[in-house]
Amino acid sequence: MNTTASNSVTVNIKTVFIVSLISISYLVLSYFLIGYKIDELELVAIFNIAFYASAISRKFILGFSIFIVYWIIFDFMKAFPNYNFNTVHIADVYNLEKHLFGIHYKGALLTPNEYWRANGNTFIDVLAGIFYLCWIPVPIGFAVYLFFKNKNQFLKFSLTFLLVNLLGFVVYYAFPAAPPWYVQYHGLLFHPLTQGNTAGLAKFDAYFHAGIFKSIYAKGSNVFAAMPSLHSAYPVIVLYYGIKNRLGLVNLAFAVVVLGIWFTAVYASHHYVLDVLAGITCATIGIWLFNTLLAQSKYLRHLLNNYEQTIV
Repeated sequence: MNTTASNSVTVNIKTVFIVSLISISYLVLSYFLIGYKIDELELVAIFNIAFYASAISRKFILGFSIFIVYWIIFDFMKAFPNYNFNTVHIADVYNLEKHLFGIHYKGALLTPNEYWRANGNTFIDVLAGIFYLCWIPVPIGFAVYLFFKNKNQFLKFSLTFLLVNLLGFVVYYAFPAAPPWYVQYHGLLFHPLTQGNTAGLAKFDAYFHAGIFKSIYAKGSNVFAAMPSLHSAYPVIVLYYGIKNRLGLVNLAFAVVVLGIWFTAVYASHHYVLDVLAGITCATIGIWLFNTLLAQSKYLRHLLNNYEQTIV
């Protein structure tokens, strides 16, 4: 445990100026890049309230600024659609999925998505929806636990999470790919202005007479960002750090969530098996890369140590 004296951020003229400048700059940049949205005002309000409310809330929001950076980058991707930079892969991914993982059913060769679309049931619909709702609450909840339990592990987990996302975003632009539901509804031709779709998760919304997934996918940054499946990557990061922190039976629950999210990604036609495997690979590379950089870079360790001291 680090015993270095705390360098916690305090409220003074300098920090008030910096926070105000960042807040205003973010709102102005958001307006010009993606237009006005209430989400940006809410984010700025939450950050400012937490920063000024108390020393504890200030440390909390500064620690979770890593996740805020992720959200802002993801949101700003709307201004730069990946299909403007590279050809969108539709038919080739669909045919490769069928070739590698195709299932013979009633005289036809189907992708796993198509098979489950024809063989799903209400029980699986509900269970799948519950699993898919875990993809953000579980990483964030785990991060909250680490924040209060072990600041050093919290920062490592958060930075690994950010790095994995950045790797995934690079692939999104290098290899734009349509999700399985796109083929179901739009065929194999490219339609650039296609809106997000809840696909198989619409059954969960319908069962509970709610618009949970509908509201989530209405905010998606890009339809053609199916590979890698970052939904499949996030629980891998959680399980890895859960094992590192020796959480015992909790890790069993994390493992169940991992498998549930992987299955749901395919079952609900949001990702191919190929996308899930790419997500697992992305998480694995991100974890390895972060650990390698941390082991070899004194400068990175110094930055991490200084950051840790601002939130202890």
